[in-house]
Amino acid sequence: MRLPTPLHVLNEGLAFLLELAALAVLAWWGWASPGPLAPRLLLAVVVPAAAAVVWGLFAAPKARFPVALPIVLAVKALVFGAATLALVDLDRPVWALVHGTVAAANTALATADRRAAMHRA
Repeated sequence: MRLPTPLHVLNEGLAFLLELAALAVLAWWGWASPGPLAPRLLLAVVVPAAAAVVWGLFAAPKARFPVALPIVLAVKALVFGAATLALVDLDRPVWALVHGTVAAANTALATADRRAAMHRA
């Protein structure tokens, strides 16, 4: 199913917002972790940075290492899943449900769109 151009653009924009939200949630989770300031600060910086690096290497539209679609989907599941679990750990179950559901729907649409584009090429 190839998405019409306006829906494709909207879905890509939503994907970018979801990625930013995931990084923000991972930073929030690190900061809100129990313990002394230094480890919390380290978690708040390292966890989202690691997620951003993995995303940029394998899942971004212009990824450094183009990989097969299942690998891209695994990276997306890892990052979005971690953010969703972080929201649960932060005692925000409704936000977790919304984030997880919207991320899954967005990824499913993007995957169907990508597969349709690959069949045409």
